[in-house]
Amino acid sequence: MTTHEMIRQFETDTLAGEFHHGDHVRLAFGYLQEFPPHEALDRFAKALKRYAAARSKSQLYHETITHAYFFLIRERMVRSGAAKWDDFARQNPDLLQWKPGILDRYYRDSTLQSDLARSVFLFPDKLTKF
Repeated sequence: MTTHEMIRQFETDTLAGEFHHGDHVRLAFGYLQEFPPHEALDRFAKALKRYAAARSKSQLYHETITHAYFFLIRERMVRSGAAKWDDFARQNPDLLQWKPGILDRYYRDSTLQSDLARSVFLFPDKLTKF
């Protein structure tokens, strides 16, 4: 399936099968290939909210996690120069691991578990060592 087809199916809620963390990352990668970053994020977030709502799981949408992953993916795309999903995934396995995941380096658990983080993007609140 092409990136364009995957996005179209996601936006029209015709994407078949389960939709797990790695699928979210792959789809975000696809959006970032097809659209400028802010438009890509806006379209992705709106489609993700519709997808969750259609399954009576609106409460699962998390603004901070969505935005943080999106911009981590964008940064890694630029740094790596990977234009193909398989190359990107191979170079960035830490983005594909959900729990424990990369956001543990940037956010306290209490922050990500907060209602505020679910509803608006919060900047990282944990110092990291690289």
